Amino acid sequence: MADYIDDDNDKADPTTMNNENDVQPANFGVAVDNRVETTTTTIDEKISNDATSTKELVDFKVIYNKQKYDVSFPLDDTVATLKQHIQVLTGVPPAMQKVMFKGLAKEDKTLRELGIVSGTKLMVVGSTLNDVLAVNTPSKQDEKEDKDGGATGVAKEPLCRQKIHKKILDKGLPDDVMVGIKNEKDSLPPVPLSGMLNKSGGKVRLTFKLEVDQLWIGTKERTDKIPMNSIKNVTSEPIEGHEEYHIVGIQLGPTEASQYWIYWVPSQYVDAIKDAILGKWQLF
Repeated sequence: MADYIDDDNDKADPTTMNNENDVQPANFGVAVDNRVETTTTTIDEKISNDATSTKELVDFKVIYNKQKYDVSFPLDDTVATLKQHIQVLTGVPPAMQKVMFKGLAKEDKTLRELGIVSGTKLMVVGSTLNDVLAVNTPSKQDEKEDKDGGATGVAKEPLCRQKIHKKILDKGLPDDVMVGIKNEKDSLPPVPLSGMLNKSGGKVRLTFKLEVDQLWIGTKERTDKIPMNSIKNVTSEPIEGHEEYHIVGIQLGPTEASQYWIYWVPSQYVDAIKDAILGKWQLF
């Protein structure tokens, strides 16, 4: 009997043995997974840092509107990429920038190909949307008269009767205005629309660069290249007594106050203008 009892006492507890064996591999597995994850992250970070550090930078100056900006930029990046950085500095959209260095710098050229070295000065020419709107902004007196006219509760007057527009229309048809045709719809002509006036009374022409999705608004002083996808709306009304022509408002900003007004737009092109800017196909 004693031998039987002693044998039972000498045997190890099977439950204890199983628990010990189960715990050890589980802990070991977790440790291995953690090591693998940590190692992978470290490698990714190293690759990213190495890629950044391999880019050769060049320090130069960008001059815009008499202001100088110190720029450090990858030598093998293109002018198109640089324009995005210049927008952050100046507020001029890339489509409205001209980068000048020994002439006009092409967008597909790298800074190295242009010959940019430390201390180089790049000239940037272009207009912000605010600059474009400033040419077309009514005076405070005009705005007050417009608000007073709309506060009477009477139906709003047609554009051509409002003082801020009437003073331009009263000058009469420009000498070089294009022929207008009432009750017709034509596609855009192969040449710019010209002979029109803006709100300051200056001559204005519209060029539609559909291949690059841009509207070029040209005046005697400059040409502003506006991305069409930045234009919020286009409105128009016929001019009373000259229904073959329209007043057209191109909304460049988020509110109606950012309308760029154009007078004496040939009626037959109005729908085509709206379709081109707002992204519709011309079916006629």
